[in-house]
Amino acid sequence: METGSGDVFNRSGTIGIEEEFFIVNDAGRPVSGIQELIYDSEPPAILQDRLDHELFQCTIETQTPIIEEPGEAESTLLAIREALTEHAEAHGFQIAAAGLHPAAKWQELDHATKPRYQAQLDRIQYPQHRNTTSGLHVHIGVDDADKAVWIANELRWYLPPLLALSANSPYWNGFDTGLASARAKIFENLPNTGIPTQFADFEAYDRFEQRMVDHGAINDRGELWFDVRPHTGLGTVEVRTPDAQSDPEIVLAFVEYVHALVADLAARYEDGEAQPQLRRELLDENKWQAIRHGHEATFISRDGEGTIDLAAFVDRECDRLGVDGLRSVFERDSGSQRQRQLIDEKGMDALCDSLLI
Repeated sequence: METGSGDVFNRSGTIGIEEEFFIVNDAGRPVSGIQELIYDSEPPAILQDRLDHELFQCTIETQTPIIEEPGEAESTLLAIREALTEHAEAHGFQIAAAGLHPAAKWQELDHATKPRYQAQLDRIQYPQHRNTTSGLHVHIGVDDADKAVWIANELRWYLPPLLALSANSPYWNGFDTGLASARAKIFENLPNTGIPTQFADFEAYDRFEQRMVDHGAINDRGELWFDVRPHTGLGTVEVRTPDAQSDPEIVLAFVEYVHALVADLAARYEDGEAQPQLRRELLDENKWQAIRHGHEATFISRDGEGTIDLAAFVDRECDRLGVDGLRSVFERDSGSQRQRQLIDEKGMDALCDSLLI
């Protein structure tokens, strides 16, 4: 059973982007396709060893190569997406993206037979059987293990606003949940998810990771599915909060922000900034506000004494860090708003079509 190491934290500022997608048919509905796309064929060269699947046979994941400079993120992401769509089309499929596919009904979809997922289904049961979620994961390289844990601790307060900006999953199992990101709530039904507690240093995190494996709570470190984690296999801080997105510009806005925020936090760590104690309950309340209200969410401030709405958060962070992408994401309708409008005005077929990448 696998745990990680602090030795892998040796590079700063690199970027990795993981995107989870749905394999869909000509009508835009999820279908089993991993056999054809992963097991029975060779993917394009750029996807070699960077293409995998998730729990269901209708879900597929891409990983970018290591991106050395932020300016390379766009071309790399677009190349990966183009290769995936061409690979899918060559086998009669299309690719769609959202936090949840609005037409996916988990009882009617086939699970992957990979031993890792069968073990999870046996151990977790109902919550994993219905886990039709798709997310976006952003990795940023950090050159010191203790620094990575400190950054992950600090990132926790920033995650709910990021989730609110990404909210793109109002429909689950064919009905409107009333939530902006139903994906986040459905995924939280799994063990070892949500916003994690604070860890004192890497030794404390490593001890926790090892204990979870030793006790059989998880099979490997990859089954700690928290919203943020120091990735002890890759030497990164991994932000796992956002819903998946069909529009690459939204993905790139999140990558730009997370990269700048991690750099800012790294500098604050190196300056010896004291780390405040953030109550898990307040962080969970902020996440609930994001799940429920999306772009209309208001959050408890980091000191617990006031509130800040998403508009003010976006303005402050863009000004503070010198980034622009979050503003453009906030100024347009959220994914959940667009989905509801489409289904009201044009129906499910049009909504499914809009999710194609």
